[in-house]
Amino acid sequence: MTSPRKPSPFGRTLCAMITPFTGTGELDLTGARRLATRLVARGCDGLVLSGTTGESPTTTDEEKAELVAAVREAVGDRATLIAGVGTADTRHTVRMALAAEQAGADGVLVVTPYYSRPPQEAVAAHFLEVADASALPVMLYDIPGRTGTRIEPDTMIRLARHPRIVAVKDCSYDLLGTQKVLARTELAYYAGCDEQVLALYAVGAAGCVSTVANAVPAHIAAILDAFDAGDTARAAELQLAAVPFIEAMMNAGLPGTVTAKALLSRLDLPAGPPRAPLLPAGRETADGLLALYGALSAG
Repeated sequence: MTSPRKPSPFGRTLCAMITPFTGTGELDLTGARRLATRLVARGCDGLVLSGTTGESPTTTDEEKAELVAAVREAVGDRATLIAGVGTADTRHTVRMALAAEQAGADGVLVVTPYYSRPPQEAVAAHFLEVADASALPVMLYDIPGRTGTRIEPDTMIRLARHPRIVAVKDCSYDLLGTQKVLARTELAYYAGCDEQVLALYAVGAAGCVSTVANAVPAHIAAILDAFDAGDTARAAELQLAAVPFIEAMMNAGLPGTVTAKALLSRLDLPAGPPRAPLLPAGRETADGLLALYGALSAG
């Protein structure tokens, strides 16, 4: 028997899509359209644009809006589009949310304000102001390893009362806290860490926002397909088979943006270099990723 499924306002298998650049570092909208079309054709029913993997800190407001519009043109209504709009400044985040709505996004991803380390009351006020400003539904982004501040479970429970705060991208590494919120709210949780895709789905999450799906969207979708079909053994087999690949992409000392772009470039898919301060992966890293990709795809 599978767990009761929470509502899925943004779909189930979401990819935290890279932002393709040209060889000289300019936004590659043609490449973005091509990559988005491939991801949707291979099992993604949602795309998160301009998130961590999408290099949001180094793309301009104008580039973010252009990216949403281009990807919407490419995928139409075949996938939901979630636009990353989070910044360290509440007023800026509100402006970004309104721009994403105008560009055609279906929802916004809003990260906890970083660097200033606001207390929980201020964290809640930030999210509520953004949710009040736009008609788009909000996915909270809980990633304290990058922001320095948790969205504490009690704060999540409070925020869940807002009609437009509907989902969470969970990178908290706090399974107990996640289950507490799942048990007490209708928030749709999405695993933001690829090693936790099946674990969170099994306790009622709505799906995942996957970085490795940039390269292996069908495999990530297959994990959730197997679980939905009641074949939990097969779901576990697929999750475990992906572990070496996930580890190489997400836990080998380089950001997922860097490893994803290195592999996609080797696969002749749109990627381009990351923007500084990130540096491209070396040849040895790219070779290793390609070998692991081949092994996982062959399995």
